[in-house]
Amino acid sequence: LPQLLASVAAAAREEARQSRQQLQAQRQEVERLQQQLGRARQDGERWASALQRAQREATEREATRGEEQARQQQLIRDMKGRLLELLREKDALWQKTEGIDPQMPSVAPRNLGLCARCRKDFRLLSRRYSCRLCQGKVCHACSVDVGKQGRCCLLCYQQRQQQPT
Repeated sequence: LPQLLASVAAAAREEARQSRQQLQAQRQEVERLQQQLGRARQDGERWASALQRAQREATEREATRGEEQARQQQLIRDMKGRLLELLREKDALWQKTEGIDPQMPSVAPRNLGLCARCRKDFRLLSRRYSCRLCQGKVCHACSVDVGKQGRCCLLCYQQRQQQPT
């Protein structure tokens, strides 16, 4: 009986030792898993922070884009209004000049420093154009671009427009 008890006690000690080893291994595994969980939580927090930052930046970009679009739409409205004003002014000026009797274009003045129509001085910033029809020297305001043919004075242009083609 003492041998039996000794053998049972030895087996129990061996089983206790193995249980302690298993318990130690399980504790190490739990500790490793807790570290991984901590790292995963930190990564999750970083990703959530990055997502919030990206959403905030996208919202700010959208607001900026909306403001820019509103500003451009206002600019377009202003430009359309200005275009309408200029068209009205052009129509009014056209109506004023429509009743004027057409005259033959005046001969270019002997002084080449003056516009043949408005007598404006040609200077550094006011360009001189030669009328392709009457050869008179006219300023930019008194001339019309007629495409490949060059420029001509307003009077020649109006006479040309009134002639049947």
